[in-house]
Amino acid sequence: MALSIWESLAVFAAGIGAGTINTIVGSGTLITFPVLLSTGLPPVTATVSNALGLIPGSVSGAIGYRAELKGQRPLVLRLGAIAATGGLCGAVLLLTLPATAFETIVPVLVALALVLVVLQPRISARVQRRRERKGTVARAHGGPVLLGGILLASVYGGYFTAAQGIIYLSLMGMLLTDSLQRLNAVKNVLAAIVNTIAALFFLFVAHFDWTAVVLIAVGSAIGGQIGAKVGRRLPPFALRIFIVVVGSFAIVQLLLR
Repeated sequence: MALSIWESLAVFAAGIGAGTINTIVGSGTLITFPVLLSTGLPPVTATVSNALGLIPGSVSGAIGYRAELKGQRPLVLRLGAIAATGGLCGAVLLLTLPATAFETIVPVLVALALVLVVLQPRISARVQRRRERKGTVARAHGGPVLLGGILLASVYGGYFTAAQGIIYLSLMGMLLTDSLQRLNAVKNVLAAIVNTIAALFFLFVAHFDWTAVVLIAVGSAIGGQIGAKVGRRLPPFALRIFIVVVGSFAIVQLLLR
């Protein structure tokens, strides 16, 4: 399907916005997906085209956060392998389940993730005090609970991607002891892995629109760099506020779909 010049500009601009938002927190799909639908693309074709187009943005954002990734290779490798598995499963589900399969549960998951992001400092402090009383230490990779949570979040990410970054951040914030900015860097890598795995699968089995893919790809790559520059300068409190604002908007958008 040929896009008009105005539709092309809208998709390109949406790509920039999505790349920026995804790098800082996530939910950029809630910008690109409605724009793609407005051009006349069917929902599944729009989802597949969006997943392909957002890969450069995810990679760009991860590169922008490379300083915060130092020393995190073991964690990234472990969680990355789980994310890749989940992303592939989600991509398969997209082509086999009805389009409404996740519509009911996703807003609830995002709302729960936002609550965890807000309460994370207090909960982490209590957990740390309990560990000190018992003489135990936190597991370096979060343990089976984090691995299971990342797997499920990645299945969802391979299916739709909207707000998966918020879920990643809430899980890691609860179960790891690192700073929010360093966890955000890991989140960007996991998102890049899920998008890439799902997109590679879609390349062989699903229909997509190459024009939309290219426009979103270029836009999201630019947005990834913008998001990294902005996001890395935000103090933890401001970053949490931004996450809550974007996440709340995401919930409204998901409920109205």
